[in-house]
Amino acid sequence: MSSDTIEAIKPYLNFFHPLMMWVLFGLTLYAAYLGSQSRKVRYVTGDEKKALIKGKVTLKHHQIGSIILALMVLGTIGGMAVTYINNGKLFVGPHLIVGLAMTGTIAIAASLVPYMQRGNETARLTHISLNVVLVGLFGWQAFTGMEIMQRILDKVFGIVF
Repeated sequence: MSSDTIEAIKPYLNFFHPLMMWVLFGLTLYAAYLGSQSRKVRYVTGDEKKALIKGKVTLKHHQIGSIILALMVLGTIGGMAVTYINNGKLFVGPHLIVGLAMTGTIAIAASLVPYMQRGNETARLTHISLNVVLVGLFGWQAFTGMEIMQRILDKVFGIVF
């Protein structure tokens, strides 16, 4: 790619991270729902249990969780890379620090899965707790990210909301 091409697309790189993170936030909420349904399989009986098993909620929860973990790591790296490409530095502030903490939190939550599969209830409760914290932090990040996005829109395109 020529330097002219890179300069032409640089302003639009700013939109990749926020769009990806909003999709990821939605997937995270869906995974939380699937996780609650998966947990329900352990405690209900009869037709309700059969329906949940038939719906493969546990498998879907694991699959979506794996996708979320991968996208969280890539989204964190991508957001930092785009910031560095466009500014020549990272802005160390709450949004970056919380984003890095979220990436670590989701990695720890995912690492508990083998213990949960062996029936470790402490691992299960820790997994759930970490992911509840993660969803809360994600909601906060969505608002701070939109504030950052507003500053970028104003700076690059002169658009103020």
